[in-house]
Order: sequence, then C-alpha cells, then structure tokens
Amino acid sequence: MSRRLNELVKLVDRDKIYTVEEASALVIETAKARFDETVELHIRLGIDPRKSDQIVRETISLPHGIGKTRKIAVLAKGEKQKEAETAGADIVGFDDLIENISKGNLDFDFLIATPDTMKDLSKVAKILGPRGLMPNPKSGTVTFDIATTVLELKKGRVEYKNDSFGIIHVPVGKVSFEKDKIADNIKVLIGAVTKAKPASAKGRYIRSISVSSTMGPGIFVEHIV
Repeated sequence: MSRRLNELVKLVDRDKIYTVEEASALVIETAKARFDETVELHIRLGIDPRKSDQIVRETISLPHGIGKTRKIAVLAKGEKQKEAETAGADIVGFDDLIENISKGNLDFDFLIATPDTMKDLSKVAKILGPRGLMPNPKSGTVTFDIATTVLELKKGRVEYKNDSFGIIHVPVGKVSFEKDKIADNIKVLIGAVTKAKPASAKGRYIRSISVSSTMGPGIFVEHIV
C-alpha cells in the first residue's frame, strides 16, 4: 500500500465492526483525496452467484441521493416524449436518438425506453449492452411511466446486482455529505438487500458489510435489521 493509505488504515480498527453512524463518520475522516470521493457500500452475500434463482438484483431510491448529477436519455414516441421533457430528461428522441447511439454517441448515464420502442432499440443493443446502458424491465428502465422514472433517477435511484463473487457494490453518497445522510442511505440499502434474500439461499445470507471512500480503507459495518 502507499504511504498515504498506510496512514489512513491506522485510523481504522480492523478487528472492530462499527455501527452505521460510527462508520459514516469514519469514512469521511479517512477520505483525504483532492476530490469529492464517492462513498461505496460493499455487501458480501451467502449466495451461489452461479444459480440464476439466487441472483440479487433490485432498484432502490436512496433518501439523500448519491451526490451525482445524472444525465438521462429517453427513447419514446409522441406524447411520451413531451412527458419526458416535462419531467426533466436531458435527451429525448426516437429515430434520431437511435442513430446517435449507432454512431457511438453515448452522452448519458441512463437510457429509459418505453416498451413499444424496444424492438427498434435492439439495433444498437450490442453498443449499449457492454456499457451497461441497455434498458431493462428488471431495473425499471423499460416503462411507460416515464415521468416517475426520470424523477427517481435524478433524485438518486440506484440499481444493485451481485457480482460473480456474490458481492454487491453500491454508491451511497459523497464524502462531502453530512455523516447522518450517509448513515441514512446505508440503513435503507442494507434493509432493502436484507429483504431481497432469495428463497433458495441457505445459511447465513449477509456475510459481511463494509464501507469505503474511493481512495480510502474499508470499514466493517454491523448488520442492522
């Protein structure tokens, strides 16, 4: 580890499991980079990620957002385009938007599509898919409820999904946040993941929880119910 990280690690008791409030304060204290670091929660699950019926994937709106301005694109027709514009979508279109995507213009963080446009969007699926931008009903980005979805994404709705090791990594704010806001977001997220336990998962479901900033050390967090 670098000298900087070694110094920060000394601030964390590796044998201690901190309360959410303690961890939220400590993650801010150990963030020393010259930019507003992201605070990320890591939850190791007792699942078999090779089994499709044990995949944990949900969306959730965090009470204080994640501190990032998101650029939202909407693929829709007719009145749904007007709905998207009124809700504050940054990019709205149909044929023109698909053409821009085909040219590699992906200047957005999320793409929402109405169900009746998905057939046309399939033309650029190979461009969107590898970048994690393909709309998906499971993540709530294929919907006719455009206004609600745009507003939720703008406010801080996040999608989480376990990786191939059964671990979930989710941003829960910025180190510039007040510690209480980070704590609130962590509690809501832990509660949601706890409720999302697959019926087929056996044994201890949540193995460990830790929080860290972009450049900071990991801090173990207690599992609240």
